[in-house]
Amino acid sequence: MTLNLTVLIPVAAAAVLLIIIVACGYVKAPPDKAYIISGIKKEPKILIGRAGIKVPFLERNDTLVLKQISIDIKTNGYVPTLDFIGVDIDAVAKVRLKTDPEGIKIAMKNFLNMSEAKIAEALTDSLQGNMREIIGTVRLKELNTDRKKFGDEVQEKAQTDMNALGVEIVSCNIQKIEDEKGLIVALGQDNMSQIQKDASIAKAQAERDVAIAEAEAKRMANEAQVSAETEIASRRNDLRIREAQLKRESDVKQAEADAAYAIQQQEQRRSIEVATANANIARQEREIELRRKDVEVTEQTLEAQIKKKAEADRFARQQKAEADLFERQKNAEAEKFEREKAAEARRVQAEADLFARTQEAEGIRAIGEAEAKAIEAKGIAEAEALEKKAEAMKKYGQAAMIEMIVKALPEMAEAIAKPLESIDRVTIIDGGSNGDTGVNTMGSYVPGVLAKTIETMKEVTGLDLVDIMKAGTYDAKVNRNVTVGLNQETADTLKTVIE
Repeated sequence: MTLNLTVLIPVAAAAVLLIIIVACGYVKAPPDKAYIISGIKKEPKILIGRAGIKVPFLERNDTLVLKQISIDIKTNGYVPTLDFIGVDIDAVAKVRLKTDPEGIKIAMKNFLNMSEAKIAEALTDSLQGNMREIIGTVRLKELNTDRKKFGDEVQEKAQTDMNALGVEIVSCNIQKIEDEKGLIVALGQDNMSQIQKDASIAKAQAERDVAIAEAEAKRMANEAQVSAETEIASRRNDLRIREAQLKRESDVKQAEADAAYAIQQQEQRRSIEVATANANIARQEREIELRRKDVEVTEQTLEAQIKKKAEADRFARQQKAEADLFERQKNAEAEKFEREKAAEARRVQAEADLFARTQEAEGIRAIGEAEAKAIEAKGIAEAEALEKKAEAMKKYGQAAMIEMIVKALPEMAEAIAKPLESIDRVTIIDGGSNGDTGVNTMGSYVPGVLAKTIETMKEVTGLDLVDIMKAGTYDAKVNRNVTVGLNQETADTLKTVIE
């Protein structure tokens, strides 16, 4: 067991170390970059778009940019052409580092770990120099008319230098060309004048051709119109001749048709008369036959009806007799049942009436006793009240009677005036006589009625309220010897009513 552990521990340590090395050294290059792994082997390992292992601490990983790079190429001044005209050209070149075995080795020596901007800066001078050399070999007009050819020549010339650097020129395009003296504009104006002249000549020739074509078209149209009118006149003449012939033929045909129509009418009339006579005869024969058939059918119908009616009457009488018998039986049973039910109902009703009368008698007796007690109590109370009132009257005498009458006077006045409240509107027509108007008469209605009431009271009771009211005056006390004992409230009330 000890021997196995001694063997397994180094193996496990080696495996763990290998796993750590693989995990730390794993690298994967994208398609637009190249990873250069160098250190252990004599030849470096190049990874483009694939993965690899870098031994930590023993190998290094460098980067080489492989994507396409745009480089702006400018002459930075006027450069003379083959015809000694200074031009300023702006071009754009598309370049990338080579990926073949030889080219990438050269590129590694020149551009390892350099960014796109550094690579473009390193190649700009070489490309500008090549473009300047090519400018001196072409004329200005050729440079303007065939820019692609110029770009291809620059690309071909510069590619020789780029091969030594491990660079491939993908394309070279001319963006702008300017000359020092404005000759390009002059050439354009000269060409424009030539083009305008050619256009004017072409326009004049076209207008001439149009005029000739229009004249020829008018001539041909005139000839065609004359020919057409001649043809129309000839056709009209032929038409009139043909119409006359057709009219003559039509008249002949019409006459023949009229004669044939008259003959045909006569034939048809004769045929119709014959057919009508035959039809009348046939109709009469048919009517006779129908009347005979009707008689037979009527006889058979009457016979059948009489026979059926007799059988139906017999059957109906039989059914009616059975129905009457059944109905009498049912009515008898129903009457019997109704009589039994009525007797039972009368018995129950009699018992109910007996109980109700018993209860009613008990109620009446109780009510009578209660009313008797109430009347008795009421009588006792009224007697006591009258007795007390009599004692009070006796005690107070005439003053008490006067006080009671005085207290009742406002209620009497209110009762007298009560009917006037229901009057909505009064129309006075009579102006009155002796100075008494309708208004005065209506206004004195309540006082007049009240005065008559006081006079009536005087006749019944012997009390004169007017004298009582004036009892406090000098005349009453001295001359008439009237003395009445009233309290102040009663005297004020009496005075108010009288006034």
